[in-house]
Amino acid sequence: MSTLNKRCVEQKVMRDTVHGYIHVNYQVIWDLINAPEFQRLRRIHQLGGTYMVYHTAEHSRFSHSLGVYEVVRQMIEKVSGLKESLSEEEQIALLCAGLLHDVGHGPFSHAFESVTSVHHETFTDRIIREPSEINRILKQASPDLPKIVSDIIAHRHERTLLTQIISSQLDADRMDYLLRDSYFTGVSYGEFDLQRILRTMKLENDRIVMKESGIHAVEDYIMARYQMYWQVYLHPASRSFEGILLSIFSRMRDLMTTNPELLDCVAFFKPFLNNTEISLEDHFKLDEPAVTHGFTVLTDSDDPILKDLALRLLNRVLFQYEDLTGTNQLEKIRRATIQNGYDASYYVVEDFTTQTLYQKPYRKEDTNSGIYVSIKGDLVELSEASSIVRGFVQGEDKEDRKVFYPKEIVYE
Repeated sequence: MSTLNKRCVEQKVMRDTVHGYIHVNYQVIWDLINAPEFQRLRRIHQLGGTYMVYHTAEHSRFSHSLGVYEVVRQMIEKVSGLKESLSEEEQIALLCAGLLHDVGHGPFSHAFESVTSVHHETFTDRIIREPSEINRILKQASPDLPKIVSDIIAHRHERTLLTQIISSQLDADRMDYLLRDSYFTGVSYGEFDLQRILRTMKLENDRIVMKESGIHAVEDYIMARYQMYWQVYLHPASRSFEGILLSIFSRMRDLMTTNPELLDCVAFFKPFLNNTEISLEDHFKLDEPAVTHGFTVLTDSDDPILKDLALRLLNRVLFQYEDLTGTNQLEKIRRATIQNGYDASYYVVEDFTTQTLYQKPYRKEDTNSGIYVSIKGDLVELSEASSIVRGFVQGEDKEDRKVFYPKEIVYE
């Protein structure tokens, strides 16, 4: 028997620094929050190694996921015409999707994806669809709910409106993480008027668009995202942390081939070093406390490279960095690194990143990939409605290429 629309005996309310309160009315949502796979997100930093730069950035994927759920809930209640267009089943599925969209994240969030070459979306899909407590809770509410929720998150659902709310250029995910990350890093770059955006959204032709009066609020949102990426998310010191993290796992992967017994002391890392499918059980067990414990154990490793890299990461002895302008410069750094007794394979890290402020749809009829504004009855794509956004679309993407290496290395 379906219990999909079963309500909590009384509304559950949780205090939140960004939204004031998180409101939970449906029992399935409350049960999902208390599932072990979701509780694990308390042990995953929202911003990976960014706390090495902004020391108060200690917030978790757990709090962000609750925040996304709350933004979805507010969208259903406040966006003109949205609630009336959704069945109660679709509303609940959307709330579940907002809550669970990040449940597959590994330690240090996106940084860990470079280690395993498996995106968190893949684990999210598996946790929802394969045997797990979350899967059981969803099935108990409605047999079709796991598929519906995973399809929304993975962009497979036939009704693109549902995916647009969870994942698009103006979605509940981005609106929460910009405000939350800005708050916990102590910067103002990510601030924008969330309530103004929600009040000036409306449903038109089964898609969410902005009213003309909301253009300035969306411009602030776009700029907030741009500033947060370059001032916070892509901060060089955070990227240095991630580079050392990657080098540690690269070294362990090499040792799995040449000297695997050196890793017996951290055997829980081994499933992530083989080119085999990682089980949900192994994924569940590897949270950040486990990884940190593993690195602490490696500070006594008989392998000098692992020992040194682990000590650097734990004690914040990060690599220095500089802009990479040419291959000759890189070769000089590599030679100097080797001359100082370091293996350049692990101690010289290249990093290239680029960021687009706003991605204009490739085709005019592709109305679900961009942000559209309703102006006098016509839908106008944001870069055509806003001169500010138009300037960024016409300009070149910002790129940054850096090289990271030990501070003690000096080269000419």
